[in-house]
Amino acid sequence: MSEIVDLRSDTLTRPTAAMRRAMADAEVGDDVYGEDPTVREIEERVAELFGHQAALFTPTGSMANVLAVRTVAGVGQEVLCEARAHIARAELGAHAAYTGITMRTWSHPTGGIDLPAVKELFAPDMGPFFVPTAAIAVENTHNFAGGTVLPIEDLIALRQYADSTGARIHLDGARIWNAHVATGVALADYGRTADVMAVCLSKGLGAPIGSLVVGDQDAIDESRIWRKRMGGGMRQVGVLAAAGLHALEHHVERLADDHAHARLLAEAVGVDPAAVATNIVVFDHPDAAGFVAAAGESGVRISAVGPRAVRLVTHLDVTTEDAQRAAAVLLRLAAG
Repeated sequence: MSEIVDLRSDTLTRPTAAMRRAMADAEVGDDVYGEDPTVREIEERVAELFGHQAALFTPTGSMANVLAVRTVAGVGQEVLCEARAHIARAELGAHAAYTGITMRTWSHPTGGIDLPAVKELFAPDMGPFFVPTAAIAVENTHNFAGGTVLPIEDLIALRQYADSTGARIHLDGARIWNAHVATGVALADYGRTADVMAVCLSKGLGAPIGSLVVGDQDAIDESRIWRKRMGGGMRQVGVLAAAGLHALEHHVERLADDHAHARLLAEAVGVDPAAVATNIVVFDHPDAAGFVAAAGESGVRISAVGPRAVRLVTHLDVTTEDAQRAAAVLLRLAAG
């Protein structure tokens, strides 16, 4: 048990000893030339897991999302997404800056898909005075909505609607592994609902870095060019890809432990544990910043994600004992 329990994000994990050995032993080459065998291995592995043709290793999830979205929407077009979506709220306007797209949003209490709202927002090509809708983006699990899982039935229904309109679908699957473990839905089933995806290795899976764009070969070929253009061309990066391969082998099923720890913490702050699907708890507090500061003084690091919203995230480095200790602190503060 560590002295500080850090629940700010699941990006805080440190490589395990076994992961470090895998990194040290990785076979490498120059990935800009497409010659790093370990990078090629993880790209092929992840593409196969989601039932797509190809994948591209990137240093960050934000880069993966920007690259993915620009394959389905271009300059002067729009993407529809939920109001708290990571691509709209937490990527510093990168999609507008790099791709020239705009976004319009629907709101859903749990970050879900509101298909009637999507249909109402959808704008076909109506001439030179209106921005046409090119794509619809969804996030699974939904970060700022508390790690909620999008039902596969809703994703299938959205896929069918998109097919009927010619729109394309981007899936921000930074925590798709959590959705898979929480529901038992196969990764390939999630993959079939999207034209292009971004998936992350450095959150719940515990790798130190790395995300992948997943899609058809044309999307990945285009993304490889844009990755280089954005400064994301990497050389002997197999040492990082090896961490991701180790995570895929050893850290997926254990996500269930993080989910259990999140439910324990939820109960401490007055959130129904049954409403916590994965590893994120978001709850209301009249003074989020003050609550976060008080928790920090008691050895529990958490985040304010709004003036009245507090977020807790469990992860690989949080043991059951850590979660119990944090829950005791949070229960005391919530009661006070």
